[in-house]
Formats: sequence, structure tokens, C-alpha cells
Amino acid sequence: MSTPNSGLLPVASGADVKEYALGLLQRQRAKVLGVLALYALAALAGLAGPRLLGELVGAVQHTTTRTHIDHIGLLLAGFVVAQAVLVRIARYASSVIAEGVFAELREEFLRKVVALPLSTVERAGTGDLLTRMTSDVDAMSRSVRFAMPETMIAMATAILTLVAAFLTAPLVALPCLVVFPLLFVATRWYLKRAPQGYLRERRVYSHLFAGLTETLEGGRTIDALGLQAKRVRRGDDDIRRAFVAERYTLQLRTVWFPSTESAYVLPVVGALLIGGLLALHGHATLAQVTAVTLYFQQLVDPVDRLLGWLDELQIGASSLARLVGVGRVPADRATTGAQPQGEELRADDVHFAYREGRDVLHGINLVVRPGERIAMVGPSGAGKSTLGRLLAGIHGPRTGSVTVGGVPLVELEVDQLRREVALVTQEQHVFVGSVADNLRLARPSADDDQLRSVLRSIDAYDWVQALPDGLATAVGSGGYVLTPAQAQQIALARLVLADPHTLVLDEATSLLDPRAARHLERSLAAVLKGRTVVAIAHRLHTAHDAHRVAVVDGGLVTELGSHDELMASGGAYAQLWHSWRADPTTPSGIGQP
Repeated sequence: MSTPNSGLLPVASGADVKEYALGLLQRQRAKVLGVLALYALAALAGLAGPRLLGELVGAVQHTTTRTHIDHIGLLLAGFVVAQAVLVRIARYASSVIAEGVFAELREEFLRKVVALPLSTVERAGTGDLLTRMTSDVDAMSRSVRFAMPETMIAMATAILTLVAAFLTAPLVALPCLVVFPLLFVATRWYLKRAPQGYLRERRVYSHLFAGLTETLEGGRTIDALGLQAKRVRRGDDDIRRAFVAERYTLQLRTVWFPSTESAYVLPVVGALLIGGLLALHGHATLAQVTAVTLYFQQLVDPVDRLLGWLDELQIGASSLARLVGVGRVPADRATTGAQPQGEELRADDVHFAYREGRDVLHGINLVVRPGERIAMVGPSGAGKSTLGRLLAGIHGPRTGSVTVGGVPLVELEVDQLRREVALVTQEQHVFVGSVADNLRLARPSADDDQLRSVLRSIDAYDWVQALPDGLATAVGSGGYVLTPAQAQQIALARLVLADPHTLVLDEATSLLDPRAARHLERSLAAVLKGRTVVAIAHRLHTAHDAHRVAVVDGGLVTELGSHDELMASGGAYAQLWHSWRADPTTPSGIGQP
């Protein structure tokens, strides 16, 4: 189960986080036990110091020899060296385990992110996901690499030191346990409030990051519409909420840390006072009182580190809950294994809403026959792109059905869905790697000859061969920079390799300059050959060349027919056509019957 999270990606519950963390440690069980054994040996070596010093103090009371003192000194030096060596080995081993655990966690998180339903990512926004991939992963890195090993060291040392104190002189050590209720109460109070506090802190930072991202990406629009003051207010509000969340966790620490600090001094003072009284009445020796006092003094460091790293572990736990929560996103499709019987694409009485109670599609019916080219036109905000995304299986309808070959798109496995229907937009990404790597995303088994053949089919072979290393040229972030038209051709080449029978085109060339767009449209013609096409058209020459035109307005298909039929009817399409032809920016000759 996961906790609700105000429309963001889910956050895993405490039980889920515990189960996941135990699973990670279980897979490293033998190594973890080995490291704990090393830390225990190091702690045992460190326990010899107070015992030997106590013996030395006791020996001074009576007649002793220089040889005896030298012997104790050599033993003390030997145990110190042994402890240092064991700690060094244990830290190295725990670092190796921590790096392995963190690598496993990071790889699993990346697999879950890649597998997220696109509809979920779009609904949640990129801010929350990016925050989880950056700040939450960084917080987890610190917890796994440093907090966990340090906590293991502190726990092993504290437990063994306490046991040694009681074995040395139970009467001296026993009264000092009164401080542990104070530690317990203070820590319980803190742990009851800290997890939700840190989760709230992470959540408000997701909102803050999302707002900054929107402002940066939409800077030109904000400037054009005069929205600067509104965006500044949004930023100020987000920062104010972040300040309140940070102040709350700081207040928790200002109460918890002083109460724990006071608990460090009391055992030492108690051992000296009570031990002194016991020694005066013959119930303890001076050597025992010295050893127990030094043990309690030695206990301060591991307990301090344990409590200090406990705060860091709370931050790490809240980050882990957010990372594990990504894997708790419910699937947006329920696959049945049914196989499409044919290639007909249908939308039957489709209603769809991005927000509950606010439909943007209102009962659309549309049949796309195999091999047919349908153009969807209409005013901005009419629902064209939304319908296109439903026809491509990105979203499922709220009610009604969208099927291919009689099988609902939301019942197909994603890999199979992409072999049936694919969406092509103007937004294409070039991944880090070679050109060949980018192409093989669609078909990993394709060899270089197949890749070259595909590039020739879309008129991209010449410029790819002209790259510094041809197909092996590194592209993406830090590599060779491709032009928008070249990046789009790479995306089209992937489509050819994927070989879907139906394509939904959402103005794949609208962001390019006219010359690049015309060149790319020739490449696109090679991809479209023999395929079913649903084209969301802003340039109406696409509608003129289609078999049928669907006019979408107000979330409904208001007209459907060929170009000539709709022109003859004199409806909305005819008005759009005449307005478009009258636009002086329309290239001459385009759209002429």
C-alpha cells in the first residue's frame, strides 16, 4: 500500500519501506554478518583499554614494578593497533557492501521509472519525478554509503561497551541505567514526528522544483503574457512552504539533541559518585570504578554517532519511501493476452477526462480502416491531440473503448501495443550513446546492414555516414549535436524498425523551419507507405491529401468525410479551408486540388 500524495507519484508506506530494506539486506546477508563480526572484534579490542587502565590504577595503589607497567603499556598499544586495523578492514568491507546495495537500488529505481505509464508521468508532472531522481537519490546515497555503516559501528560498539561495564562491576554500572529512559522517551518522541516531517519537506521541494521548471521552460510565454508577477508569487509561496517544513524538522532536532546530550554526562558522573561510595565501603575496587567510568566515557562517542546518524537515516528513509513509491504506481492497463484480429482501429462512445468531472472528449465514435489516412482538424483545445493519444493507447478512455482488431488497446502489453500503433510527435529525444544504439532501441537484434537500409528508406543515410564515426558516432548529451530535423529522422528510423501498422502523427514537423519540414516530410512519406495513418493536422494540405477528414470541435467529431465532400457541405471544415487559403503565410500552390 502507499499513502496518498496530492496528485503526485505515490509514497510507499512504512511497512513497504521496511520490507524493501530488509529484502536488500537479506540479499547481502552473508556479507553484512561478516562486516558486523569485524566491527564486533574491533569493539572488543577497544574494550581492553579501560580494563587495562583500571588495572594500572589499581596496581599503583599497591607495590608494582616497572616491568608490570611496561607490560600493561605494551598490551594497551597492541589492542589500539589491532582495533585500528580491524576498523579499517571493516570500513572498507562495509563501503563495498554499501556501494553494491546503492547500485542495486539505483538500477531498480531506474527500471521502475522507465516502466512508468506515460499517462501517470504526464498527470504527476516532471517536477516530482525529477526531484526523486536527484535529491532523493542523493539522500539515499548518503544514508547507504555513510549512515548505515556508521550506525552498525556505533550499535556494535555501544552494546559491547555496556556489556563490558556490567561484567566489570555490576553495582557500579547499574545505577547509571537511569539515563536510558530519558534517551528512550526523547528518541521515541522524535521518531514519532520526524518521518512525516521529512516526507512533507521532500513533498514541498517537489512542488518548488516543479514550479521552477515550469517557469524556466515557459519563460517566453510568461514574458509574452505578462505573467512574471504571478510566477514570482508562485515561487514565493513555494519557498514559504519549504521554509515552514524545514523549520518544523529543525524544531524537532532542537528538542531532541539537547535531551540526548544531557544523557551522555550523567552516566560518567554517576559512575564516579556511586563508584566512589561503593569503593569507600569495600563493595568495589578502585580499578573497577576506573574501568566502568572509562567505559561510560567511551560509550559517549558511539551513542552520539548512533543518534546523530539516526537523523540522517530518517531523511534517507523518507527518500526511500518516495523511491519505493515509484514502483507502487498502478498499471494503466490490464493485459489479457488477447490477440488483435485485424488492423481496424475503432473508438466507440469515448469519454475522457484529465480531471474528474471535467470531460474533454464527449462520446466520440471513429473507425479507421486498414491502410486509410485520416486527418483530424479543428481549433486549438478542441481535443484533437487528446483523441490522438487515446488512439495510440497512451491513455485509456474514462468510458467507452478504443480497440485495434477488436481488442482494447489498454489490454495489450506495451511492447505489443507499439507493434500495433505508434504515436509520432514533434518532441523526440536523442539518448546518450551511438547513432546505432539509438536506432536499436526499437529492435535490439538489428544489425548494421539493417540499420543502413532503414536510414536509406528515410533519406538519412548520407548525413549519418558523413558523421565523424558514422553509425558509431556518439550523440546525445555530451556527444555530437544533431539538428532537430536529424533527431526527428532518427525517431522515424526507429519507427520503421518497430514496424507498427498504424501511426498517429501529432504534427511531427510543426516545430521545424519550412525547408527542414519539407525534407522531413519526404522522409515521412517513406515511413507512411502502406500504413494506416491518423494525422492531427494544423497545415490543411495534410487534410486535402487524406482519404477522410475528421473535424473535432468541443470534444466531438462534428464532421467526417473526404475533402471534397466536406467542402461541398459548406460546414466548419470549408470555413477552415477558406481561412487557411486566405492566410498570406500559406505557401503558394499547397492545397491546390
